[in-house]
Amino acid sequence: MSVSYIQREGHPDIAYVYSDGVEPLVVFCGGYRSDMAGKKATYLEAQCKARGQAYLRFDYGGHGESGGKFEEGTIGSWRDDMLAVFEHINPDRAILVGSSMGGWMALMLMHSYPEKVKGFIGIAPAPDFTEDMFQRLSAEQKEALARDGFVKVPNEYSDEPYHYSMMFYDESKQHYLLDEKRIAPCPMRILQGLDDIVVLPEHAERIKAQYEGDVSITLVEGGDHSLSRPKDLELIDAEVRALSDV
Repeated sequence: MSVSYIQREGHPDIAYVYSDGVEPLVVFCGGYRSDMAGKKATYLEAQCKARGQAYLRFDYGGHGESGGKFEEGTIGSWRDDMLAVFEHINPDRAILVGSSMGGWMALMLMHSYPEKVKGFIGIAPAPDFTEDMFQRLSAEQKEALARDGFVKVPNEYSDEPYHYSMMFYDESKQHYLLDEKRIAPCPMRILQGLDDIVVLPEHAERIKAQYEGDVSITLVEGGDHSLSRPKDLELIDAEVRALSDV
């Protein structure tokens, strides 16, 4: 499948892959430092194409095939990248699937277009994770963050640590979602691995507690943060199908 690009003056070119089909369009929002070529994104694309359902995957600025530098990205700039792609495709109905940080992104998209979004599926969704990450920093790391403007945080899934900057942390506060009660404008399904050491199962409960409406959590035995085992992928697609009428 060929990659297309959205070009905006003063912003990185954003790469995306769109498969035409019947709606609701399935939109996959990837995680922090992830890209649209990942296992979950491509698996769901294959499943949607097989049943003739429209599908969209994309890369935020500084990720994957998109332009820009990762270190210059913020929660707000990546939200804008997502909105630009979504508005370019302009579906009438959509199901959002967000993995880790992508869950935060998908929730912001849900709130931006409640009339279009018919379902949300969060895979270890991590809204407000920047605050949680800050609170986990040691005293020495917080000191380095204040002194140097950034700190490198170990990444359990890569040899390359997370680059966590004070600019990134401060900007992210504008987009917190768990600081007040909210209404779920559509069914919300949260899939959470019980062996996840990155986004803890307690975080899923916190999201559910903050949203009023049709919100449920499925706890996955033996599931880690990625939820990319064959049975995990089948579970994700089953939730997509359950929220779709395709």
